[in-house]
Amino acid sequence: MTGAWERLDRRGLWVSAAFMTGVAILAGVPTAIGLSDISWAVALAWTLPGAAVIVAAGVIAEWLRLRVTRYRVGPDRVELHTGVLVRTRRSLQRDRIRTVDVVADPLLRVFGLVAVRIGTGEQADDGTVKLSPVTRDTGDALRRALLSRAASPASSLAVLDPAWIRYAPLSFVGPVLGGSALGGVLNVADWFGASAGVVDWAIDLLGGLGLIGGIAVLTVVALVVGTIGALGLWVEFWWSYRLDREAGGTLRVRRGLFTTRSISIEEDRLRGVDLIEPIGSRLAGAARVDAVATGLATRTEKDKAQHRTLLPAAPRAVADRVAADVLREDVSPTMAVRLSPHPVAARGRRLRWALAGVAAFEVPLVVLGVLVAEVLLHLAWITAVVAVPIAVLLALDAYRGLGHGLTGGYLVARSGSVRRSTVALQRRGIIGWTVRQSIFQRRAGLATIRATTAAGAGAYAIRDVGTSTGLDVADEALPGLLTPFLERT
Repeated sequence: MTGAWERLDRRGLWVSAAFMTGVAILAGVPTAIGLSDISWAVALAWTLPGAAVIVAAGVIAEWLRLRVTRYRVGPDRVELHTGVLVRTRRSLQRDRIRTVDVVADPLLRVFGLVAVRIGTGEQADDGTVKLSPVTRDTGDALRRALLSRAASPASSLAVLDPAWIRYAPLSFVGPVLGGSALGGVLNVADWFGASAGVVDWAIDLLGGLGLIGGIAVLTVVALVVGTIGALGLWVEFWWSYRLDREAGGTLRVRRGLFTTRSISIEEDRLRGVDLIEPIGSRLAGAARVDAVATGLATRTEKDKAQHRTLLPAAPRAVADRVAADVLREDVSPTMAVRLSPHPVAARGRRLRWALAGVAAFEVPLVVLGVLVAEVLLHLAWITAVVAVPIAVLLALDAYRGLGHGLTGGYLVARSGSVRRSTVALQRRGIIGWTVRQSIFQRRAGLATIRATTAAGAGAYAIRDVGTSTGLDVADEALPGLLTPFLERT
């Protein structure tokens, strides 16, 4: 980096033209279909000029942005000047820069370009500079210069095993994608005025199966479609994945098929790891590893969860090994300690919350069944027969999963069932404690003790622990902080 003012790559105009063409097509096709009852000639006469205006406006706006935007990387600061109507001048001190992420979506990759996001870790846009587009070589040079790291990795901690794709359908993404696909079919059918026909066709096809049979078939179809979608998303997110430790102490995650990402985390900012086990992955013996670090992603980051993920869902043994390697420990702290169980009163709280959740869903169905349609009453008792046992089992599993412990320089806390989290937080990363007790917790002698930290989620909780036990653990984890406020009996 010479320290001279630089401009963004002018091939961004082609990227903008291609993107706006896609936008025009997505906007124009439904409009043309809606006008096709008049004639296709009239429909095209209405839509083509509008599409041309959209593309031209996008290209002109991008030309103006590229013309007024410039940046430079000096010995002490990174500066960005941009803005057409409102000028913005942003400056970051180099010694405060914590992340330099290089991302390339499919359009940028076609033209050999990338977007570089430089961040200080502050939870605001003021702590971020985004340079898009620049060449790939420029992006790599910026990352090396701003993090002062060597170009080649010193060691590899993990690489992609294609067999891990078997865990993709076990997440909650599959059912969500399946339901969205069914809704999308109805939406597209509505463009052609055929939504009523699609519904009638489905009723005729499934009418002989009865209510329960029809619901079962639609559920299976949605799950199959969702599974295919989940596999596709996994490939897009994690293809070519590798986790490296670069010379000088930077963890670097590279991944992505169409949109490639390179995410760097300084080890000096690392405060622990979080082993995440969604229930599907846990039943299959898998877990993913997230970093607990300062300065990772801001509130505006769209893929914040993936931004801090060091390892996708993988066999638990692999996750434990990667967690240990990341923390430079012989054994992962999440395995090095036998976690203490929590009082039986915590089990009762989980059972009550689980049954209350079922009741919140069933009561409206019953009311509507009485007032509107009797079929909803049947739907209510059918779903209750299924939901109550599942809720009870999840509540008992959540209670069995509760635990906490101290090992070496780490506080370890585990909670959750549908999404079980086992966090190993460095004691030196704890900056305070929050003790929370609801009226029901006080009556049961329980409390939720939160370790406040500047890293990760900002606080990690020991949930529904015995009050005295939780305070003793907090005092032992960070001696002296709570001592003036404790009464010894």
